[in-house]
Amino acid sequence: MSVYFIKGKGWRYDFTLKAIRHTEAWFKTKTEAKQAEAKRREEIANPKLEPQPETQKTPTDMAFLELVNRRLDYVKAYDSNDYYCSYSYMARRWIKKWGALLCSQITQDMAQDHILARSSISAYTANKDLRCLRAVFNFGLERDLITVNPTKGIEFLPVEKKIKSVPSVEDIDKVIEVAAPDVQDYLWTIRETMARVNEINRLTWDDVSFEKKYVVLYTRKKKGGHLTPRKVPMTQKLFSILSRRYSERDKAKPWVFWHRYWSRMEKEFKEGPFQDRKRIMKSLCKRARVKYFRFHPLRHSGASIMDENNVPMGAIQRILGHENRSTTEIYLHSISHAERDAIFVYEQARQKSHTNSHTPDTK
Repeated sequence: MSVYFIKGKGWRYDFTLKAIRHTEAWFKTKTEAKQAEAKRREEIANPKLEPQPETQKTPTDMAFLELVNRRLDYVKAYDSNDYYCSYSYMARRWIKKWGALLCSQITQDMAQDHILARSSISAYTANKDLRCLRAVFNFGLERDLITVNPTKGIEFLPVEKKIKSVPSVEDIDKVIEVAAPDVQDYLWTIRETMARVNEINRLTWDDVSFEKKYVVLYTRKKKGGHLTPRKVPMTQKLFSILSRRYSERDKAKPWVFWHRYWSRMEKEFKEGPFQDRKRIMKSLCKRARVKYFRFHPLRHSGASIMDENNVPMGAIQRILGHENRSTTEIYLHSISHAERDAIFVYEQARQKSHTNSHTPDTK
């Protein structure tokens, strides 16, 4: 008998199963003892899995504000300062709208409404915002911080693509002519190297080889955000400018171009390389009475001049510091000799066909 009574103590159950003894005491009634035995047999027949040690759970959601800050930290570490600043401006707008929400609370409709609101400025503005916002959520997905990207399925707005306006050689000359001497040197250096502005801003004398006549330019516009160098040969004009600046340089300053400025953060005057000089071009173009253009079109102008004079595409690509040939092709605004030759062949063939169709049959 597996359930029995012991005087003065009470009821207990006691049974052996697979050579293992199971017993429990003291129950007030026989019924309680039988119920406990039945429960124990059920537990043996259907054992529960042992609880596993608690492991770190994979997050499935997080505050949108925290995700944006993590993404900004990543952009600051891996991309250029200009790109980081542009990203920061957009992030402020996102946080103003959704800073108090979890990522899972931001719906596709909310993201779509934001993009459509930005399209009131331009389709380009809206598409840029969508591209960066999508990157934020993809950043979270790749790191298992969130599970949903609310921008998924939102399409880019159609844009009216236009041929970019490239200043003529004459207009560039006029702008340089009205600039102050130091700014003239700055503009000529950009023009003769076809460099990005931030590449010239970070140019130091260690990057200039007068003996071999080249400058080393560094860019972060590469996969992975690595600061990548490339060598660009100096023109005679650039060699003359940099040689003069080198002889007149302040030996305590490593930069080719630098300035003294007031730091709002540190509340004192600082000396260092330029970060941005956007306002210069607006005033210079106005004084020169030419259509406004910024620094970047100087790269487009140089690339087009080389293309018009049959410089190989690969050489142009390396000088501009592009990773992909397709990017270089965007900079070529000239009509190539191949295209002109194609139109000439078409014209000759059409005229020949027209002549033949109007020649009377003498047979």
